Amino acid sequence: MATQPRFTKQGTTPDPDSDDGSIRPEGIHPVDEKLPPLKMATTGLQHVAAMYAGVVAPPLIVGAAVGLSAKELTFLTGACLFTAGLATFLQTLGIWKIGARLPFVNGVTFAGVAPMLAVVDSTKDKDDALPVIFGAVIVAGVLGFIAAPFFSKMIRFFPPVVTGTVITLIGISLMPVAFGWAQGPVPGADDYGSTKNLALAGITLVVVLLLRRFTTGFVKQIAVLLGLVIGTLIAIPFDATDFGPIGEADIVGFPTPFHFGAPQFAAAAIVSLCVVMVVSMTESTADMLALGEIVDRPADEKTIAAGLRADCLGSAVSPLFNGFMCSAFAQNIGLVAMTKIRSRFVVAAGGGFLVLMGLCPMAASLIAVVPRPVLGGAGVVLFGSVAASGIQTLVKANLEKDNNVLIVAVSLAVGLIPIAAPEFYHAFPETAKIILDSGISTGCVAAVLLNLVFNHIGKGREDDDVTAPMEPGGEIAQQRTHSSATGSSAAGVH
Repeated sequence: MATQPRFTKQGTTPDPDSDDGSIRPEGIHPVDEKLPPLKMATTGLQHVAAMYAGVVAPPLIVGAAVGLSAKELTFLTGACLFTAGLATFLQTLGIWKIGARLPFVNGVTFAGVAPMLAVVDSTKDKDDALPVIFGAVIVAGVLGFIAAPFFSKMIRFFPPVVTGTVITLIGISLMPVAFGWAQGPVPGADDYGSTKNLALAGITLVVVLLLRRFTTGFVKQIAVLLGLVIGTLIAIPFDATDFGPIGEADIVGFPTPFHFGAPQFAAAAIVSLCVVMVVSMTESTADMLALGEIVDRPADEKTIAAGLRADCLGSAVSPLFNGFMCSAFAQNIGLVAMTKIRSRFVVAAGGGFLVLMGLCPMAASLIAVVPRPVLGGAGVVLFGSVAASGIQTLVKANLEKDNNVLIVAVSLAVGLIPIAAPEFYHAFPETAKIILDSGISTGCVAAVLLNLVFNHIGKGREDDDVTAPMEPGGEIAQQRTHSSATGSSAAGVH
């Protein structure tokens, strides 16, 4: 059936994705739309709130392992916020052939935490640990930048059966993060998983759902941000909100280049971080494909190459300002899917807030006030939205083919291993575990390989189509129609 073109060249049209009847100039894709300043600022801040915990966790963990003082730890965290903002600018606004120009938030990738801790443990003088890490990140970023156009050619191996599986895995893999937040900030603490913390997470979740259900327009679109504010206010009487960071934070602070010393280049650390870069590029490719589907601007090979260049350049520059390896943040994909605000300039505004927080520690402390259980309640909605988007993509994956059902089934199983059985790969070398412990990466690789085996190698088996997915213990009904000249047909097998 013919459809109306969504974007014409002149005039204006009601935004079909808006709840407040706002007008968008025709010919402007929602990704390239510039919203009013207040709306852009608040929705950009909502993106920062959704990813803040993910950005600050790696520097807090690594900094503590190095033995940094509270002041130095604050400096390292601010530096990572600052570099995350710069990387977000690269990804959303773009320069030359750098940047996917999609609503992507970039920040410190958690995939690098384990190998960075290994570098810290293997460094005799802890004062050298961060310079060694920074040197390895610079090399990995430069090599990744060079490899980006070759890596992007993987796009041909990502049909809907693969992308849908990977997007679903992204959402499912992020859910344990939300559940961890919901239990409290410190695993093993006396109040970790307490009724109070779980109640705060549940209340926040209910508030977000009520705002999404019973409000319209702008209020509905910033339901997550409002839920975080309301949840934080509710947490005050329960003594779960700590305003101490605001009073202790400096008003102005700049991440002085090479504050912890000039970068050092150690072969073992470089190899380890290069492996992390490959994992990060794999996940970023999956994230770009997922976001491209959500914003109705499918990511092609050119877009993925540009996006990977932004990731790698952001990573290579980050150590200059004392930051770590940067990557696209999957959790913000859920926010785009839920709010339907697809403008990359909104996320660029979020990048501006990140830079501001890096330059103004007191501003960063405002987000730090939000209790972790409150973030967990909002995270359930955000990450669940990503999984739902993956299921929507799988609808397009021609699951009438039992081959495609097998691809989805096995890939999901492989991707869920690190979640369902965290110690499954305990006997493997640490370098291998960097990849294997990432369900998104292993599930993505499994889906690509299975798609090659079943749908590319040895083509010409279209008669394997079936009318329904396989059921355990049952056979698949098949019907093969022979030449009408013979008038014969074979009955389906039951």
